[in-house]
Amino acid sequence: MSVHHLLMIEDDARLAQMVGEYLGQNGLKLNHCGDGLSGLAALQVTDPQALPDLVILDLMLPDIDGLEVCRRIRALPGPAAQTPVLMLTAKGDPMDRVIGLEIGADDYLPKPFEPRELLARIRAILRRQGHGAVEAPSQALRFGTLEIDRDARTVTVGGQLCELTSYQFDLLVALAERAGRVLSREQIMEAVRGRELEAFDRSIDVHMGRIRAAIEVDPKAPKRILTVRGVGYVFAKQQD
Repeated sequence: MSVHHLLMIEDDARLAQMVGEYLGQNGLKLNHCGDGLSGLAALQVTDPQALPDLVILDLMLPDIDGLEVCRRIRALPGPAAQTPVLMLTAKGDPMDRVIGLEIGADDYLPKPFEPRELLARIRAILRRQGHGAVEAPSQALRFGTLEIDRDARTVTVGGQLCELTSYQFDLLVALAERAGRVLSREQIMEAVRGRELEAFDRSIDVHMGRIRAAIEVDPKAPKRILTVRGVGYVFAKQQD
């Protein structure tokens, strides 16, 4: 089994060392960058195999803030832009979490955190990426001009590639596989392997907004992912 390589962008060297030691004891290798610019430089490699499997990103950095780092990661050329990002946010500040999810972070963890919870979230993201995940049906899902390729983990509308994070892709697949069924937020999150329910479950709405922005002709008047007030969401079976 290959060792997963992670990158932690964090200015607290002592915390990074402790996290690195704990993750190392659990079969993960951690590289550390102390500021945002050096972290971004570490992602700008010519060999995709040299990219980390996941970035642990602190919001409070000495040069540029973590939100800007996340934006720049998503703007990188090639596979680097798809690198999963786990944000470390200030405890009790949901706005940072919402903004982080909106600009492309895959998950968040408030500080201070338990190392076991960090490990659980890392493993959940890696499973969603397909590292050790259960095999999924290989055929593509097609709804009108929308095509979801579960093998390639790509989404296209009219042949144009849509930009989604790893978690957003899995949320879309969970909905599309249950097209026509009204699902609560809890049912949607439970359908995505490895995701634990938590108090801030409204983050699902942020992700849905991002998915709609990617796949809908008019995200403000969606035709594919419909909101059922007081219940959750439904993915429309019949689409243009």
